[in-house]
Amino acid sequence: MSSRKRELPLGGKAYHRIPHLPGSRTGSSDRMADPPLAKRCIEKERKGDTIVVQEKLDGSCVALARIGDELVALGREGWRAAESNNPGRRMFAAWAAGIDRRIHSLLDDGDRLVGEWLALAHSTRYVLAHAPFVAFDWFHRGSWRSSAALVEAFGALLPTPQVVHRGQALGIAAAVERLGDRGAHGAVDSVEGLVWRVEREDTVVGWAKYVRPGKRDGVLLPENSGAPAVWNWRLDEP
Repeated sequence: MSSRKRELPLGGKAYHRIPHLPGSRTGSSDRMADPPLAKRCIEKERKGDTIVVQEKLDGSCVALARIGDELVALGREGWRAAESNNPGRRMFAAWAAGIDRRIHSLLDDGDRLVGEWLALAHSTRYVLAHAPFVAFDWFHRGSWRSSAALVEAFGALLPTPQVVHRGQALGIAAAVERLGDRGAHGAVDSVEGLVWRVEREDTVVGWAKYVRPGKRDGVLLPENSGAPAVWNWRLDEP
């Protein structure tokens, strides 16, 4: 292992784990959202809150981080994607090396753009009509920017998650009904779920998620299925 790989380029993780709302399917390492946050998302927002509910995509959480003049492709844990054992993340690093330079120019030193990398199918297959990187969070100048700010800056360059609701708190059943079974990103199988964002002015102050019952993590990955990898997108495709 090289000395560079032992160092986290950002000094830590590229993105946090989002806690679950009541009724969400959880795993052994997951945690529940604090009751006050859950209430703001699904029952009653606070004055000044905007609640944004987005389709949750099923892939690998990755990030594009600007460190000095370098744009670095990272996994959620903070390691360089190019040095990952995961072929999907290595493909993300190769894809990132050829992206539109305007994305680089919109990121300041220390910024990062976090998204879902959908090239390698995990539990949901997709027929993608857009780039395999879907940007959902932007850390800019020391804070996580609102979904509207992200779309304004990057929406012409990268896909962003479907928004099923923006406004007051929204209950889980109503949000699931609006999402539907296949979502808006070409899912062949049932979509994973939804993410609630609590936004105030131009920043995000909280996140929570709902994962549908019966969802099984990583069932299409070769190490779990015993079958060849299922690719939604390959780098050698247009």
